[in-house]
Amino acid sequence: MFKPAVAISMGDPAGVGPELALRVLSDQQIRCTCVPVVFGDWAVMQQVARRLELACPASVIPWTRWRHNPQPPREPAVIDLQTISAAEVVPGEVNRRTGHASYAYVDAAIWATVQGHAHALATGPIHKQALREAGIPYPGHTELLAARTAVEHAYMMFVSRQLCVSLVTGHVGYRDVPEALSVPRIVEAIGLTAQVMRMLRQREPRIGVCGLNPHAGEGGLFGYREEEELIAPAVETAQAMGLLVQGPLPPDTAFIPQRRLELDAVVCMYHDQGLIALKTLAFEDAVHLTLGLPIIRTSVDHGTALDIAWQGKAQGESLRQAVLLAAQLALRQHENPAAISPVVDKL
Repeated sequence: MFKPAVAISMGDPAGVGPELALRVLSDQQIRCTCVPVVFGDWAVMQQVARRLELACPASVIPWTRWRHNPQPPREPAVIDLQTISAAEVVPGEVNRRTGHASYAYVDAAIWATVQGHAHALATGPIHKQALREAGIPYPGHTELLAARTAVEHAYMMFVSRQLCVSLVTGHVGYRDVPEALSVPRIVEAIGLTAQVMRMLRQREPRIGVCGLNPHAGEGGLFGYREEEELIAPAVETAQAMGLLVQGPLPPDTAFIPQRRLELDAVVCMYHDQGLIALKTLAFEDAVHLTLGLPIIRTSVDHGTALDIAWQGKAQGESLRQAVLLAAQLALRQHENPAAISPVVDKL
């Protein structure tokens, strides 16, 4: 039976990432579903394990050795990058050293997944300020993943039992959103959302698409006719491709209970349009999924939680669900290799 290997980047060592990684490695449901492989610093994880009395994995592999002979582990393992010592890490205090370390972990995990040495990638929480202090030229995971996999556009999606949303634009300011929208980008976001939901639901999904302006523009009364000139044409194009899409929907009613029963996912035009509803309904268990990549990538839907780092208080459900979702998608892709592929070749 195929059992996917899921590469997991530890996240910032000064945050809750090491604790969450240790809990994932010993989680019985995860161990039955996939082979979790954490890319991080073993010295840091070992210190956290001792402090919190958590179980340690039996297999620890030095990165320098594994990099030259990268065999997918057959049991839960830590790939030890030896980037930072435990003595250099103060729980709750991020700096350029922890930023550099967290970048090294995720960069190695991306490499392993792109090269096929892992079947999917799940990322722990990183700290944007620490990355900036380390001189890393990427504001977050999404931009780094797009660069490492040579894709022009990567889209953020969030999956939970209560609600699934995807974003046409991500980390951009509000005044820049209209210029970042285009018919092809909206169609691509719709198509990629439908592709993932098809894998998860095992049927043709029902997709809603939000308008940009209040009341979806009210026929041009609000905004600059983005609904008429961009969003409605994109919905019509997606419908012509055979997708079950409706919109533009008024954003203020797109997430009401009745609408959530009618739709499998909602495509939003900007970050907070979808994330406020998603985090209100499913802050603890939502999973971040990146669309448009040639690899499967999921992530926690929370930050480094510096105020509770290394204290045994971290809620591990988001990373747990991220690893399980990554494994589920890897299994679906193994059953159908064409399940993750470009969807807008016709444009």
